[in-house]
Amino acid sequence: MSLPSRSTLSRWAPLAVTAGLAVGATVVLRHVSPYASNSPLPGCPLYALTGLYCPGCGSTRCLYSLVHFDWSGAMAMNPLLVISLPFLLLMLLNNAGVRMRALDPLMRVLANPTFWLVLLVGYAVLRNLPWMPFALLAP
Repeated sequence: MSLPSRSTLSRWAPLAVTAGLAVGATVVLRHVSPYASNSPLPGCPLYALTGLYCPGCGSTRCLYSLVHFDWSGAMAMNPLLVISLPFLLLMLLNNAGVRMRALDPLMRVLANPTFWLVLLVGYAVLRNLPWMPFALLAP
């Protein structure tokens, strides 16, 4: 029996680590509610210090809702996370070598750090605006 090559391990390691973290987070979020007043799950430090929502604010409650199949609750807490999860999975699969030629143009956009920087900063700004429809982006 031969061991997998180093390049194979380095390609699949991010996907394996992410899958392990996802399983662990699912187990925790099935049993611990971030909505409870005595919840051990941490809140957002940026929000605690400034009162401003970061792009990740509401992510724990969003994932809690997803684990409990509450799609509308998840969208209410962090719609960008809900929409981004399938794309993040595609990126991990692409990194591992699972590529679909039809998705190459999309993968070029998703692999661009500038895209994510503009998306996350823009989302952070928009979700802090107090008028409709942007107020719907706040958790």
